[in-house]
Order: sequence, then C-alpha cells, then structure tokens
Amino acid sequence: MLIGSRAALIRGPAGSGKSRLAWALIGAAATGRLRFARLVADDRIELAASHGRLLVRAPAALAGLIEVRGLGVRRVAFEPIAVAGLVIDLAATDSERIPAASAQIAEINGIPLPRLPVAADADALTIVLATLATGAT
Repeated sequence: MLIGSRAALIRGPAGSGKSRLAWALIGAAATGRLRFARLVADDRIELAASHGRLLVRAPAALAGLIEVRGLGVRRVAFEPIAVAGLVIDLAATDSERIPAASAQIAEINGIPLPRLPVAADADALTIVLATLATGAT
C-alpha cells in the first residue's frame, strides 16, 4: 500500500487481514482520514533494493487487483511502483503493549525499515492510523 509518499508492506499469515487492512486504508483515504492511500499490490509483490531503498511493485498479472473477502477479486486504481517506508506485521507473535526497539525494525533485502508488529486480536487500522498520525515511523 502506498500511504502518502511511502509504501507500507503488509505481511502476515493467511487469513490475518492483509487485504482487509489494505481495503480499509483505501477507504480511510477516500473519507479524508488519510491524505492518500493507493494499492501497489495484493497477495504478492516484487522487491528490489536500489540505492539504499526498497522498491516494490506488483507482478504484471496482479497489477490493480485486490481480493475483497465475500466479493472476490476486484480491480482498483494502483501505483505501479513505490519506495517502501514501513513494514506492518499482522498477527505478530512479538507484538507487545510497548514493543522492544529490536521488534521495531525489519530488514528486507539488506534495507532496514521501521516495523509495526500488530497482535492478532488488535484493530490494525487504528494502530496504523495512530502510527502515521504521531510520526512514529
């Protein structure tokens, strides 16, 4: 998901709510709770480290597609490429009320990124919006 000028990589096990959170972020932008949010990819992404940044894009066959549980696969506006700026781990087993500093960094393809571990029973959208609003990333 591109949120503002940086992409958030939403990870988690099957059924953890990755697509649901992506759809909720799109909705938050549509209603003014976020300035901008647009899909980069759903289900799978292509990653490339370049000049100290992590670039993300959708595989061509999945570009602009998102699964909406109960409705199936839908086509939406999408961003063809984005720079990652945050990792959101849903159903994170290391989620704490006050996370340890070591749990707040993820390294992907040699690029360190801020990480937000979200417990399985937490309201992911509220936590992400609070993180973005308080500049915690």
